[in-house]
Amino acid sequence: MTTVNPENRDLVELYRELMKKEGQDDLIIETFLYYFRQVREGITGKLTAQEIKPPEKTNLIELSDLEQKRSENLHKMVVIKLNGGLGTSMGLKKSKSLLPVKGEHNFLDIIAQQILHLRKSSGAKIPLLLMNSFNTNEDTLRYLEKYPELGLFEVPLSFTQNKYPRINRETLLPYNHPNDLTQNWNPPGHGDIYTAMAISGVLDRLLNSGIEYAFISNSDNLGAVVDERILDYVFENNIPFLMEVCHRSEIDKKGGHLAQSKDGELVLREIAQCPEKELDEFQNIKLYSFFNTNNLWVNLKELKKAMEKNDNLFLLPIIVNPKVVAGTPVIQIETAMGAAISRFSGSKALIVPRERFVPVKKTNDLLTIWSDAYTLRDDFKLELNEECDQIPTVILDEEYYGTIEQMQKRMETAIPSLKKCRRLEITGDIHFGENVTIRGKVKLEAKQPVFIYDEIIKEDLTF
Repeated sequence: MTTVNPENRDLVELYRELMKKEGQDDLIIETFLYYFRQVREGITGKLTAQEIKPPEKTNLIELSDLEQKRSENLHKMVVIKLNGGLGTSMGLKKSKSLLPVKGEHNFLDIIAQQILHLRKSSGAKIPLLLMNSFNTNEDTLRYLEKYPELGLFEVPLSFTQNKYPRINRETLLPYNHPNDLTQNWNPPGHGDIYTAMAISGVLDRLLNSGIEYAFISNSDNLGAVVDERILDYVFENNIPFLMEVCHRSEIDKKGGHLAQSKDGELVLREIAQCPEKELDEFQNIKLYSFFNTNNLWVNLKELKKAMEKNDNLFLLPIIVNPKVVAGTPVIQIETAMGAAISRFSGSKALIVPRERFVPVKKTNDLLTIWSDAYTLRDDFKLELNEECDQIPTVILDEEYYGTIEQMQKRMETAIPSLKKCRRLEITGDIHFGENVTIRGKVKLEAKQPVFIYDEIIKEDLTF
């Protein structure tokens, strides 16, 4: 990569000075500079077909093969939720976890109640930790004041994700936005969690309080609940790192997939790490059959050892993410937390049912959960309605349903019943009233605004 540096400055020292001025910890500075040197050398983090292959069965376990019993290890675990997202893809300007997702309950309500119920039923004092971003920390902690019992532990309720300088793609100098200085920085991806835990002191505090395993997942995945079978498996077999994976379908083909290196270690490959000429192979769900749910079980003692061996740095495969900000091409350096699977010898992948992966990335996903296709149990676990034979596939018109506000406006009176629905596709400006049931596979198309109520729909309709 050609470097244009009109200031004739040493770029490494320039970034070091910039990050120190921002008050960032030496650990995150050295981590960023390690990746920046790779960018400067033209390292892209691509994983080619010559370097990986589909995982062997010896590295895979089925959840259904694990014994179901009350675990005696619950008091040795922490639940960590990644909670840095703003939900901008759905038109939100606040933490996505504050979005109502089931009745009056938002993501944080459900997560908090799941933990409180598990504590009560097991007698174990299981801490809940949130990794917030600078954008979500204040709103999230203010909201959780309604659950004062959550924070009664030797560890805080949250720690904050770090940030990296954006890089001008042409010059490799720090990007400088003309008006908004916050745009000069980017979140470093959820792979930052391990460094953020160390910098905040959370890792040491957890270990000192007797916590040995962390169950980490996204706050917008309400299927990611504590499963005591998995907890006992990682304890009894001293697994350093376990990733929950699901069978890939066509809708998952662009997500990160599980693979194996030539020396037999499991690896994660994101689409940004795939050479463009190999994209068809990347998306071959028969070849690479499993995707990462981002539900991870991490041995904190092993994490601490791995960091101590490398001056407390925990370095992951780089993801070079090209963006355009205010008309300027930039590079965002990112890492994925699942990539840590390749940093521990003896890592395993656990094949879990789709019910443990219920993410909300767009309004399509949210409508499915809003509807009666899912029920909220007394223990606050989200469960597919017993009348559903599969999770409904929902495709909504971005022009009319792209944001939360738009969808709420068109379903202000009631949410259509989807428990007997297999697929729903909506095109056009369609509003729903009371007593609308969708059955089977249905496509609704409107040429003008339409209001539907008191109807069972079992076939395609055009209005």
